[in-house]
Amino acid sequence: MKKDQKKQVSPRMVFWKRGACSTAMCHLLNRENNNDRQAEEEALAILAGGIALKGQQCGMLWGASLACGIESYQRHGNSNTAIKAAIDASKNIIESFQKRAGSINCRDITNTDWQNRWQFITYMFRVIIRGFVFSPCFNLIARWTPEALMSANEGLTNQAKCKPPCVSCASEALKKMGASEEDTTAVAGFAGGIGLSGYACGALSAVIWYRMLLWCRKNPGRTPSYFNNPVTNEILQTFYSQTDSEMLCSKICGTHFESKEQHSEFIKNGGCDKLINALSAL
Repeated sequence: MKKDQKKQVSPRMVFWKRGACSTAMCHLLNRENNNDRQAEEEALAILAGGIALKGQQCGMLWGASLACGIESYQRHGNSNTAIKAAIDASKNIIESFQKRAGSINCRDITNTDWQNRWQFITYMFRVIIRGFVFSPCFNLIARWTPEALMSANEGLTNQAKCKPPCVSCASEALKKMGASEEDTTAVAGFAGGIGLSGYACGALSAVIWYRMLLWCRKNPGRTPSYFNNPVTNEILQTFYSQTDSEMLCSKICGTHFESKEQHSEFIKNGGCDKLINALSAL
């Protein structure tokens, strides 16, 4: 079916049916690009609420970035250009989301501590009673989806070959775990905290997503547990032991990456090697 022949879908309804903002946003962008990725989308559920409910980057950003990586692989294959395009698209997405939402962090947008079960239940109760039309998250996905599609496409198109080779910390972590070329490219945009933004670690989220992806492929039709997920807890404990409980990429690396070239050189020269090796060894 051609894109202009597709039925209009409601982002709010997709969100309601899929249950997680990260999963819903990835599905919306995947659908636009005719990419059917059920397991990959479901594995993103654990990144809703800002990485395992920690309140960091909004799950919509992780979902949109992953969809960009999936589409970049379809267009460019396993190449430096695919990594570059995924990072460019993710950078555009971050900028677009910031303008729309005012913040990229889930906790700022929702004013909810998702790890507090009472606050979680209260938020969901309000959505059910008042209807999802009044929810800030449901409203945000409805308003931002067209902008996300435009921002993603701008970053994915008109790509020149990348010289020198473009590297993503997130992709490197998955390579060490034996992931496929498509899966390693899918997470490329997570680099530097999504699009080199300097926020919570992209390699961390990539490893969480991949471990959940393996689980989803073994358990089709099921969604990973949000609360007290043993796999995620193991990954986070390892991560915290390596970073002294710091989550932000810019603080872990001691710099805010201004370009893909700077980030690539940092990784190629051994930056974050210890952290990446510890995460990929799990």
